[in-house]
Amino acid sequence: MLELRPTCEHCNCALSPESSEARICSYECTFCATCVDTVLSNVCPNCGGGFVPRPIRPAHDWKNGNYLGNNPASSIVKHRPVDLKTHTELAAHLKAIPPEER
Repeated sequence: MLELRPTCEHCNCALSPESSEARICSYECTFCATCVDTVLSNVCPNCGGGFVPRPIRPAHDWKNGNYLGNNPASSIVKHRPVDLKTHTELAAHLKAIPPEER
């Protein structure tokens, strides 16, 4: 189950569980849309993969107890600002390759 991490790993801005600005890679590295677009060039600094919008967990129990109340978002912050020099070198090789082909 997704952790729904509370902040962007790079800039540490808040990403509430219902945020449409949260982006994740397949390892659930979590960044805001602004950092993904303007800093990371859609290249995860941790794995080299691409990002997709993070799903939003239902706030209400519509079926079988599958909702935010039973499965709350994580409160653990993983603030790991990206080393821009190192990431620029990685992104230079990967940003032109679509994520599904990396």
